[in-house]
Amino acid sequence: MSVRSHEQTGEENGVKEPRERRIRKDGATGAATAGREDAERYVLRLYVAGMTPRSLRAVTNIRKICDEHLRGRYSLDVIDVYKRPALAEGEQIIAAPTLLKKLPLPLRRFIGDMSDVGKILVGLDLQKGEQ
Repeated sequence: MSVRSHEQTGEENGVKEPRERRIRKDGATGAATAGREDAERYVLRLYVAGMTPRSLRAVTNIRKICDEHLRGRYSLDVIDVYKRPALAEGEQIIAAPTLLKKLPLPLRRFIGDMSDVGKILVGLDLQKGEQ
């Protein structure tokens, strides 16, 4: 699993430049994840608005869900819309926090602090919804 967060680093003329930082955390051995098909790999982006309590809850909640249900099969980018507004605009993010499931298709969006685990699992197709 890899997690990317976008943080401010460097300072030129008093302006901080964004730098992408990639953090790699393996939940399983390389041999166990190497044989999995790309269709099983989840690509997620969590858009947050600064480091507010709600944003921090969303990050904590989605990381916990992913660690428990997608161990070794996902990448999660945490993007601060204040620091990277072009990314948010390109994905048409109108509220934060918003989780965007890019892969596997279909694309899905979840808005809020990701505390409704059942709803997130159903939306990620990890659990069947009530009929």
